Amino acid sequence: MTEHFGHSERELLASDDERDRAAARVREALATGRIEMAELDQRLAEIYHAKTRAQLELAGRDLPEPGHRDILVVDHRPTSRLALGIFGGFKRQGEWVVPPRFTAWSIFGGGRLDLSEARFTSQETRVFSVTLWGGTKIVVPDDVDVEVRGFGLFGLFGKRGARRARPGAPRIVISGLAMWGAVVTKSRPMGTLCHSKERGAAG
Repeated sequence: MTEHFGHSERELLASDDERDRAAARVREALATGRIEMAELDQRLAEIYHAKTRAQLELAGRDLPEPGHRDILVVDHRPTSRLALGIFGGFKRQGEWVVPPRFTAWSIFGGGRLDLSEARFTSQETRVFSVTLWGGTKIVVPDDVDVEVRGFGLFGLFGKRGARRARPGAPRIVISGLAMWGAVVTKSRPMGTLCHSKERGAAG
């Protein structure tokens, strides 16, 4: 359902989150064939020049509101840029903000890098993972593009999580080295996650 504001609310200054939602609505409209590329550029220009809620509403005219997984690229400060596990482990998961470049080291230890509920600060995110005598598991959502370029030297750099998603989806590029250890990428179905959250909210 498209969000409409009263007269006084429409004159309020728009927030960054509201611009993110408006941009996601327009990009989703392109992916589903509601608008053409030329109209996408025009509407995005209107969004990023919009000062008030009324101007944002005009830019998103006649388009449906985005769903839970449509706003994946946001203009927020990254939560973390590095994960390090030495003779131990690390874990990054839940709702966190990933920088354009993220580095993960596992040395005589293990780690879990879960991107399934994360938001990204760039359309393309590069993850550099090095595992030496250890293991790292990387969980990626199934609604983004994933490319795996890593190399295994007496170890495994698994590529099973590589996949193509819908047009306009964010892209994750995973590279690095697994030496006497393993880096494994696993894809997580996001439809199941969204439905479980909805059931939890209803309860």
